[in-house]
Amino acid sequence: MKKFGRLARLGGLTSRVSGSYLGQRVKGAFQDRETRLRELDETHLRNAERVAETMSRLKGAAMKVGQSLAQVVEGMDLPPEVGAVLRTLNDKAEPVPFGSIRTEIERSLEAPLDELYRQVDPTPLGTASLAQAHAAVLPDGSEVVVKVLHQGVEDSVDADLGALKALFVTGRFLHRAEKELDDLFAEIHARLLEELDYYQEAANIETFRRNFADTPGIVIPASRPSHSSDRVLTMDRLYGLPLEQWLPTASAKARQTAGMNLTNFFFESVYRHRALHADPHEGNYLFQPDGTVGVVDFGCVKRLDEYWMADYARLGDACIERDRECAIAILREMGALVGDDPDAEDLIWEFGQVLAYPFQQGRHTAGGSADSTQERMRELAPRFLRYPEIRSPRDMLFLHRAMGGTYAMLRKLRVRADWGELALRWHRLAIDRAEGRC
Repeated sequence: MKKFGRLARLGGLTSRVSGSYLGQRVKGAFQDRETRLRELDETHLRNAERVAETMSRLKGAAMKVGQSLAQVVEGMDLPPEVGAVLRTLNDKAEPVPFGSIRTEIERSLEAPLDELYRQVDPTPLGTASLAQAHAAVLPDGSEVVVKVLHQGVEDSVDADLGALKALFVTGRFLHRAEKELDDLFAEIHARLLEELDYYQEAANIETFRRNFADTPGIVIPASRPSHSSDRVLTMDRLYGLPLEQWLPTASAKARQTAGMNLTNFFFESVYRHRALHADPHEGNYLFQPDGTVGVVDFGCVKRLDEYWMADYARLGDACIERDRECAIAILREMGALVGDDPDAEDLIWEFGQVLAYPFQQGRHTAGGSADSTQERMRELAPRFLRYPEIRSPRDMLFLHRAMGGTYAMLRKLRVRADWGELALRWHRLAIDRAEGRC
């Protein structure tokens, strides 16, 4: 019955959204162009508010899908106000009563709570759309965090995804080729299923601990297999502050150190290990006084093919070096550009140069007065929907999501570096590995 209620609510939302566009189309036939466009923008905005409100109420898979779509909202052919509404979706939910959490832990770990832990704080550290986390102490005195999956959340994944895909297509929020939309939702689906499997997240944690064991400035908590299952994950507790709380008292040296730690974490993940922490929410990074960064929440990890990464590295080199012919050839090979529309080619090249700008400046301050990268991207993004020849390959979705989230933090930190020198060095590693030179 609960599952039927979710489907009914999403189905009703789809009907209201599609009906509003049908009504606007009828009205538009009798309106002048200026009035028609103004009222269409207003319809977009009302529908975005309806979508955000419904996703917020449903939580679970619907909320996570909404968040993932909000990450690519700049690529939607919508007024800026609509993007602002969708970005209000957050990953917070009403706390689950501790009695239910206790029952789920004991059922999943097959032992009484008092035997498993010396202490569990009944007040949660946080409650998100998929899970709730509590501070705890193991019998040996170790401080840990216990993350517990919400009961039944996995039952709604396929239904929510299907309903939301229909909604975004019917509601005209995503004007893209069917194949591109299929790939987009398939990628979100794959990452979401991983987030619902705590055995997988525990394995991800240990992979990243091994990958970054010798990397200074990055700390990753150990998982505790004896106190974990497919629905309960226990890991060492890390201390530190979220970025916004840490910044006001951080020294300039600590900010620079933290920024370079984040930079190295991203580049090394992508180009050396090809395993990417793909949830760049600031709450997943804990900053310590000296600029050391603790990284948590490894439910969403994107793994990348070494040959695809080599092509991506070559594309980056071509953009940094302003080699348009080479960049366009690689974009076509990767499936990001099809057809022969010269305007589409001009636009994707212009966009590539906007992305490359910080890497072409020598020493450059992210978020400084000369850094207009994000603003220029927002200006260009709506034009993409005019050109179905420009597509987003599936592997780019979470890669660019992580890149954008990392760069947003670097801008707040005001980190200064020769980004081009760093990028070209990491690109060379990826290409050499794919070609068997290392």
